[in-house]
Amino acid sequence: MRQNPAMSVLAEVKAGLTPLVDLVYPPRCPLCGAATAHQGGLCLECWTGIETISEQEDGVIAATRYNDISRQLILNFKHGGKISLAGMLGRMMAQRLPDATADGLAALLVPVPLHRFRLLERGFNQSALLAQELARRGKGVLSVDALVRRKRTPSLGGLGGEARKEALRGAIAVRGSRRELIAGRDVWLVDDVYTSGATSSACIAALMEGGARSVRLVCFARVGTR
Repeated sequence: MRQNPAMSVLAEVKAGLTPLVDLVYPPRCPLCGAATAHQGGLCLECWTGIETISEQEDGVIAATRYNDISRQLILNFKHGGKISLAGMLGRMMAQRLPDATADGLAALLVPVPLHRFRLLERGFNQSALLAQELARRGKGVLSVDALVRRKRTPSLGGLGGEARKEALRGAIAVRGSRRELIAGRDVWLVDDVYTSGATSSACIAALMEGGARSVRLVCFARVGTR
């Protein structure tokens, strides 16, 4: 995929400013605060706690296994106000993805949606930030609002499988104005964590009903891998 000239210029400017930024704000590990070699990276001790997943299965591509380190990164990113972590998490996810689909047509990057009230509370959709990072790295074309969450669902953590399905019934749909964009496209569904698969299954079903050719999930961390 051809790189956007404007993005190339921005990258050069950023690289030129890096020494000044490091002087004013010495790079620190976002988890433990230890000194690091560059901004946005983990210290060696925290980095060694990251468990990568060598084998991908079930249509899910995950950068890491969900453990204490990846859990803390996600909590800091999603609830701790450290949205700058999107760059590092997105970079690790991007390393797992090809640049284009088999026929050369760029995949569509679609984040798992938040309900509008949850979005107002949090101020951002963490999945959308990750999808944006993947798009910046040439992994597809971003469609941040392709899916809409039509009703606010309860926390799924304490629910059984059937209860989760019932809570999500009719909750997620393709936005009408995006159906033409989705039709016939391969889609990367982007999320931060894959747990039970209930939410991603509802998103995948909506995208396939909306005409997508294929849908696969890409996430930063996955729970329960072998």
